Amino acid sequence: MSNYKFHAMNEFRAAGWLDENGKYKDDMQEMICNHVLKLLEVFADEGHSGSSAPYTINLFSKLAKFDPIVPLTGEDWEWNEISDGDEKIYQNKRCSAVFKSSNRFDGHPYYIDGKVFWGWCKSEEDGKMFKSSYTGRNSHIPIVFPYTPNTEYVFEPTDEFPNEVLFPILELNNE
Repeated sequence: MSNYKFHAMNEFRAAGWLDENGKYKDDMQEMICNHVLKLLEVFADEGHSGSSAPYTINLFSKLAKFDPIVPLTGEDWEWNEISDGDEKIYQNKRCSAVFKSSNRFDGHPYYIDGKVFWGWCKSEEDGKMFKSSYTGRNSHIPIVFPYTPNTEYVFEPTDEFPNEVLFPILELNNE
C-alpha cells in the first residue's frame, strides 16, 4: 500500500466514512473515495516529490475546476457569443464567469463572481449560527485585461448580527 493510500484511508476513517472494519458507511462516499484513491495512485506512480508535487497538485486543481492557469487576455478567440435577442452577449471560454455585453458596464467585460456577500444567520430548527452567502447583480465587477479571476467576500451586516466576528455566540452553540 502506498503512503498516499495509507494516509487517505486513515483520513477517511477519521472523517467517519469507514466503520471499525474498514467498510464504508455510505455508497456515494465510497464511490468518491475510490475515485480519489485512483487519482492518488496515478500521482504516486508518477514519482512526484519536492517541488514537482505541489506544482502538479496546483495545476491539476485549477484545471479540474475549469479555472484558467494564466491570466485571461480578452483576445477574440477567448469569447463565445451567447446573445439574447437584440443584446450582444459574450462569454469567456477560459472562465465561464467572465462576460461582456453591450448593456452592462458600457460594453466592458465583467466578472460575475467578483463579490460574494455573506452574513450570519440563525437556524430556525436548532438556533445555531451559520454563515449564509449569495451572489447577484451586485456581485458583477468590471475587469481589465490581463485579468486573473479573484472573488472578494463581503460581509453584509444585519440588525440582529451587525459584526463579522461572532465567537462568543459560536462558543455558546458548541456547549
